[in-house]
Amino acid sequence: MTDLIIHGARIRTMTAGEPGVASQTALAISEGRISRLGTDAEILALAGDGTEIVDARGATLTPGLIDSHLHPVWGAELTVGLDLGGITDLDEVRAVIAEEAARLPEGAWVRGWNLDYKVFARQDTDTLDIRGELFDEAAGGRPVALVLYDLHTGVGNAAALAAAGIDGTETFADASEIVVDAEGRPTGELREIPAYMKLLDAAPGQDAATLARRTRDELAGMAATGVTGAAVMDGRLSTLEVLDEVERMPGGLPVRLHIAMWHQPGDDDAAVAERIGLLGRGGDRYRVALIKMFIDGVIDTGTAWLHEPDTQGASAEPFWHSLDRYAEVCRAYHDAGYQLTTHSCGDAGVAQAVQVYRTLGKAANGAPHRIEHLETLTDEDVRALAESGTVASMQPLHMQWREGDHSDSWTVRLGPKRAAHAFRVRDVLRAGAPIALGSDWPVAQNDVRLGLAWARLRRTPGDPQAPVFEPDQRLSGEQALLGYTRWAAEALGRDDLGVIAPGAAADLALWAQDPVEAGGDELTGIRVLLTTIGGQPVHREDHLG
Repeated sequence: MTDLIIHGARIRTMTAGEPGVASQTALAISEGRISRLGTDAEILALAGDGTEIVDARGATLTPGLIDSHLHPVWGAELTVGLDLGGITDLDEVRAVIAEEAARLPEGAWVRGWNLDYKVFARQDTDTLDIRGELFDEAAGGRPVALVLYDLHTGVGNAAALAAAGIDGTETFADASEIVVDAEGRPTGELREIPAYMKLLDAAPGQDAATLARRTRDELAGMAATGVTGAAVMDGRLSTLEVLDEVERMPGGLPVRLHIAMWHQPGDDDAAVAERIGLLGRGGDRYRVALIKMFIDGVIDTGTAWLHEPDTQGASAEPFWHSLDRYAEVCRAYHDAGYQLTTHSCGDAGVAQAVQVYRTLGKAANGAPHRIEHLETLTDEDVRALAESGTVASMQPLHMQWREGDHSDSWTVRLGPKRAAHAFRVRDVLRAGAPIALGSDWPVAQNDVRLGLAWARLRRTPGDPQAPVFEPDQRLSGEQALLGYTRWAAEALGRDDLGVIAPGAAADLALWAQDPVEAGGDELTGIRVLLTTIGGQPVHREDHLG
């Protein structure tokens, strides 16, 4: 039986053998999969009594888009309180905190996220001055817990640190750090996730129902922009519990999720064994399939791992105290059937991950292993990626914090020569390495139209006067869409996603305007009329019949 027919469409199949708009204008869906493509007359002839028919009226149908790097549950946990995005002045942050503190009930913490490193830039040097006491007066004695936009640095004032029992003597199994002053007292700067999670774990949290609802709402918003799938890069047992709760809600998960379980450098063999036992766990629309590891941190604070130290002498070491242990853990997960992915912003981390991956081969499902971010690469790193077949999972949206005058902390740390080798997505493609594109929400916005625009423009969409970063690395409209469809699916080892073809899952997006032919500045305004997962609408404009 044919469950759904879409006709009158301009179809971009995104299959390898069919560039451009297909000759077919209609498709039929049965039992969650595309059963046939053809002319309107051919496909409409398949309709039965229970078939739903959608007239696309010339709209463009593409495969549903896949966000290759997302934190939906952890993001819902972290995006609490003030969204400080776009504020780069310290006094303005203080004013917002003071207003929030006056509004909150007695005893409540001031929470915030999306804080910019520029707030802490010292005018006399190229360094950052990150201190919790900067917000004491504004908070009026309340505990303050803030997270910077990249999710690799937290800030807490003395009241918050005391409530969390943080005294500066803490040690970690990786490069995380409770930064202290000359007297050994915590400054409030908490470098890397294990450090600032000690603070956030002590802060008042959300109840389970609220967290599940907020997770679902965020994913539903993504579905409204054409997203039907995502790779979740922070899987924990609590993540799976939240997703189970969302699946019990009416309509279930509005996005198909591929879960990467989180491995921290200090995790022992018992933790490895526990995660191996989780491979394949899932529900209707999520499945545990990957392992996510960190080999370094971020460039802005000197916790990345570069071939040569940054301009301040940092970023010279990996997160792992033992690279032999990193290789051992990779082998254990690979042998168990997992696909691996490793966070590496720095080029040395990329080189190390590729070296280890070469000893393993592909994952059990045929997928190549992956690296996330790859913010700066040497020519040799690019060649090694291509030779090994390692997926470069990249986020062009991360360029939005750069400045045309090179005054941003990321560029200052790298220096102009290495900054010119930033986000080399086009070079990676030219070399023959696979890529996949994503947002890294809540680091960057999860509206996939904005991601497409940044991949094509490498500047702020809607502002032709904005600086263009490395214009030779811009993608074409078709390449950008491939990075979110077929290439993203192949990066997961899935040949039934990211394409429109008989037998493929009916994960689809219907666009009011062709996202390939539209100009990069137009992309963010294109309406998505219909989004389906397995032929089931997860977003639909009211007028669409």
